[in-house]
Amino acid sequence: MALPGFKVVTLTDAAANRVKDIISKADRSIVGVRVGVKNGGCAGMSYTMEYAESVNPLDEVVEDKGVTVLIDPKAVLFLLGTEMDFQTSKMSSQFVFNNPNQTSACGCGESVAITPATPPALQSAAE
Repeated sequence: MALPGFKVVTLTDAAANRVKDIISKADRSIVGVRVGVKNGGCAGMSYTMEYAESVNPLDEVVEDKGVTVLIDPKAVLFLLGTEMDFQTSKMSSQFVFNNPNQTSACGCGESVAITPATPPALQSAAE
């Protein structure tokens, strides 16, 4: 599924620094974080993130700003073109996904509606 020269996900400096921090504090050896999507929540889907101890053969591997993010192969079309950020406010600190494929989100921000990228979007992304 990989598009030559195109990253499925990019990271802001804040997200890359937070991932580096997470990796440095892990209680076991990890190669990076794995990002995906799962069905659930009031808007239909939610983003997932977990430690990745190894690269699965079908993972999309994104190297950005000195960190490794693995994209679950089932999530590639849902995440294509997404910018991963890390934001801190008075109320919370969290990863935020600025996803052009996201069509709506629930009020609490825990779940989203995402439309998979279409072939025209894939072509323009590769150009």
